[in-house]
Amino acid sequence: MTVIKKYKNADPIRQRKLLIARRWCFFALMVIAIFMYVFWSNTHCGSFGRILSWIIFGLWLVPLVQVLYCKFFPPIVTPLMVHRYFQQRKAGKSDVRIRWQYVPIEEISPYLINAVDVAENMGLFMYSRGFLFYALRWAHTLNQMSPRLRGGSIITQQTAKNCFLPHSRTLLRKLVEVYYVVLMELFWNKKRIMECYLNIVEFGEGLYGCEVASQHYFQHSAAAITERESILLAATLPWPLSANPDKHTSYYDERISRISARLLEHEPIDWNARYEDLDSEKIKEGNRGLLFFVKWLCLQQIKSIQSRKRMFFLS
Repeated sequence: MTVIKKYKNADPIRQRKLLIARRWCFFALMVIAIFMYVFWSNTHCGSFGRILSWIIFGLWLVPLVQVLYCKFFPPIVTPLMVHRYFQQRKAGKSDVRIRWQYVPIEEISPYLINAVDVAENMGLFMYSRGFLFYALRWAHTLNQMSPRLRGGSIITQQTAKNCFLPHSRTLLRKLVEVYYVVLMELFWNKKRIMECYLNIVEFGEGLYGCEVASQHYFQHSAAAITERESILLAATLPWPLSANPDKHTSYYDERISRISARLLEHEPIDWNARYEDLDSEKIKEGNRGLLFFVKWLCLQQIKSIQSRKRMFFLS
């Protein structure tokens, strides 16, 4: 109990370093376990066991290779692009076009980077480690009150989904997404995650990446995007096909106002910042990720069951 208490009251910067070290240790143990299992299966099991072991090895290796490839090179194509292509062909469109141009983050306006951080990461992109408890809790609360489902995915999760996975709403896809997110946070840095995200995210029909979106909507490159234009692009990200700078809706205009207000309180991202330079309170919030959300969710369920029991006995 003393060790746990000391860890909870530890300096947020030390907590962050411990969290990263824990993830690396977990990954190393998983690698050792998989290789040991493959070796044992091929020497002690029959043909079925060997096939199963190689399937497990492939499921571990393929995402790792994909993540390492995209650490150094742009993705060749994304599952969303393929899905949208066949979706439009099925709808009877003959002039299906996919416009996409990958540019380095140095050629992307800092205004857009900050606006996207505020819109999709609550301004906590530099502090989160792939998951954000605040966003997950917010999405869960809204989904309890409204039939319209909302996701709690932040930029790293969205990058994993857009770059590697189909856009299906299934538990299996979410579980695989978790693995990709952990790998990206281990092998990529924040700058690479943001660069990849802004280059593959959908900004409108057939428009992928901020460069072609800027050329289409504003007739100039992504490097020249102004603060107002960056807010217009960031506001499109939940539903780019139904709301974008060419197609305004009431929700879209409300989102523009909300992002504009948040930007006034938001500090621009500094890629060269050290842990010691970051806000300790925001680091503490960023440390509370997926596992913290699962614990919170279980606690909410327990409270709900206890509340129903009290109501039953009182009635």
